[in-house]
Amino acid sequence: MQIPISSWPWLMTVPFIGLIVSLAVLQAAAPALWHRHERKIVAAWSLMTLAMIAVRSGWTKVGDTLITTALSDYLPFFILLAALYIVAGGIRITGHLHGSPMTNLLLILVGGLLASLVGTTGASMIMVRPLIRANRERVHNAHVVLFFIFIAANIGGALTPLGDPPLLIGYLHGVAFFWTTSHLIGPTLFVVACLGAVFLVIDWSVYRADKAHALKGFSRTGEPGISVEGWLNVALMLVIIAAVPSLGAWQQMNATEVSGPQVGIAYLTRMGLLLVIAGVSIAVTPRAVRAGNGFTWRPIIEVGVLFAGVFITLAPLVEILHDGRNGAFAPLVTLVSRADGSASPAAYFWLSGLLSASLDNAPTYLAFFDLAGGDAKHLMAGDGQVLIALSCGCVFMGALTYIGNAPNMMVRSIAVESGIRMPGFLTYLLWSCAILLPIFALVTLVFFP
Repeated sequence: MQIPISSWPWLMTVPFIGLIVSLAVLQAAAPALWHRHERKIVAAWSLMTLAMIAVRSGWTKVGDTLITTALSDYLPFFILLAALYIVAGGIRITGHLHGSPMTNLLLILVGGLLASLVGTTGASMIMVRPLIRANRERVHNAHVVLFFIFIAANIGGALTPLGDPPLLIGYLHGVAFFWTTSHLIGPTLFVVACLGAVFLVIDWSVYRADKAHALKGFSRTGEPGISVEGWLNVALMLVIIAAVPSLGAWQQMNATEVSGPQVGIAYLTRMGLLLVIAGVSIAVTPRAVRAGNGFTWRPIIEVGVLFAGVFITLAPLVEILHDGRNGAFAPLVTLVSRADGSASPAAYFWLSGLLSASLDNAPTYLAFFDLAGGDAKHLMAGDGQVLIALSCGCVFMGALTYIGNAPNMMVRSIAVESGIRMPGFLTYLLWSCAILLPIFALVTLVFFP
């Protein structure tokens, strides 16, 4: 007798946990081993997941899981990510960019603003290289990239469905496009203001120490003013911004198969358009522009391999979570309710957020959205506290780990390739928890009491 995936025990999540632990431990303790054998390690945990599915539910379920994961989750995720990476890599900001604390904060905030317009991936890929160039001569610069990940790669994307995948999923499930702008602006500005203040305190202190080394470049003069190269890629980015949500909504409105991959003309049009845009960008962008950006294929390949394993090993966990109070995580799910049975916004904020930090935040959002009733009109009614908390949790706490949101790992890879000594998985976690968790506690007190 085949056992439905929804009745699987929590032990089915062991491969996912193993993959995350491998990433965390090996990247910190044996980075050379991890980079040399990363693909083999990812493949091993993925194959273990498929073997466990085969034992419990048969090879047909293995095929269904692979097809659904590839078509519904991985391919839309990776093709969009790759298109944004390629197009943004053809946009080069040049000029006199000096990494003083105020300049760094301005670049980070510009990235955060762009995040809600072109998505966290697009904003990260456009702004991370100018930020790195501005700080290339500083002795200590990893912390600048960390705060960039916090704001530009995560929190800044909270104001529109274009900003972050969880919000796009909410939009496709009936949440009004500008509802997130009007209801999440308070928490978003609060967190960004807190992070900006903390960043200035840290960077001013580090900056003074760096200047004491009398490094060349702290008083550069005669460099050209700020300019932008690759304007055609800016136009291509605008096409992506316009096409992805509209085609996604078209796909959702015309979906006939709800339980499986929704592959129709809208889906194929979106994927095809993204591939064409990426191809046009590669063909028309001068090599000098990409070379000036330090553009290579390694970051997108690294992210593609890692997240292929994440999506495969994640499949049983997401299905168990979708099973709600009838699944293996029933004790966890009951935590989102108060003693009187009403939903607890604070619990939705923390539980969805902490799971988003260790899982992909898009499926986490969808699971908790369904748990809250799945009715967008009902969730938006009144003060909408549960939906606000869920949205903030999934977007904000994606910054807690490198895998919480796709741009995090891409930014790290680009920074490492540029010579910045970025912290490993565990060290990053210590940094993020020390800085972000107290701010999130204040968010809970102020917005979700």
